[in-house]
Amino acid sequence: MTYVIHGATGAQGAPVVAALAAAGRTVTALTRNPDAVVPGAQHVVAAGYSSAADLTDAYRGAEGVFVHLPVASEEDRQTYAHNILTAVREGRPDRVVFSTSGFPIDPAIGGAAATLAVGLADSGVSHAVIAPELYLENLLMPHVIGSVRERGVLPYPIRADFPVSWASHLDIADAAVALLDRTDVTGVVSVGQYPAITGPDLAEAFGARLGRDVVFDQITAEEFRTSMAPLIGDGPAADIAGAYQAMSAMPGRSIAPETSAQKLLGVTPRTTSQWLADIGL
Repeated sequence: MTYVIHGATGAQGAPVVAALAAAGRTVTALTRNPDAVVPGAQHVVAAGYSSAADLTDAYRGAEGVFVHLPVASEEDRQTYAHNILTAVREGRPDRVVFSTSGFPIDPAIGGAAATLAVGLADSGVSHAVIAPELYLENLLMPHVIGSVRERGVLPYPIRADFPVSWASHLDIADAAVALLDRTDVTGVVSVGQYPAITGPDLAEAFGARLGRDVVFDQITAEEFRTSMAPLIGDGPAADIAGAYQAMSAMPGRSIAPETSAQKLLGVTPRTTSQWLADIGL
């Protein structure tokens, strides 16, 4: 039996591979490159989101699957979600853990993440959904961390008083490994810091780590889009900027304690200071 990990060389998948390997589990890494070297994985399989047949072959006989949807156009993401669901229904892995990557899963809102979450619930396969809010790794984008280092300013497109239950990819890996074992826990598991923290709280943690004053600066969603576009492309950058623009009307993005990893799994996400130490910043 093996655990199949999507995006095994990427930001979310690689920490899951490492955590499973540390626990002595057999890992099959899914990548687009069959020659990729994936530390901790016993098998590397070239299987893309665009092929339901390849995914079905990869899922068949698996003890668990960890999946998330990549940053792409919404049309592509919908295609990927449907292919994953076809593979789940036909391959019948024992367990599926899906990370929403912070995208909404409310069917009334729609979107590929909602399509995948609803489809998993209807698949008859044991599953759980990891629901983070925002990733601390977003703060490592060059235009953000560069500003912190060079100017002592942490720029981000949220209000200074906007509380967020930030989580790291390392926290997602901790929750994913726990959920691959804990088949008694189903449905949505919220992952993130609780109580939620604000932008100035983030800046304070960066300042303490770097030994200098750091202040938070609210930038516009358009400024964020302009900075992201060279990294991820114009379309995905526009989609993400639109999500941040919508956040401007929200009171915050805090997890619900009753569905938290802290309560359901006994897994407590890192503080910002702990995360900064873990990544060696």
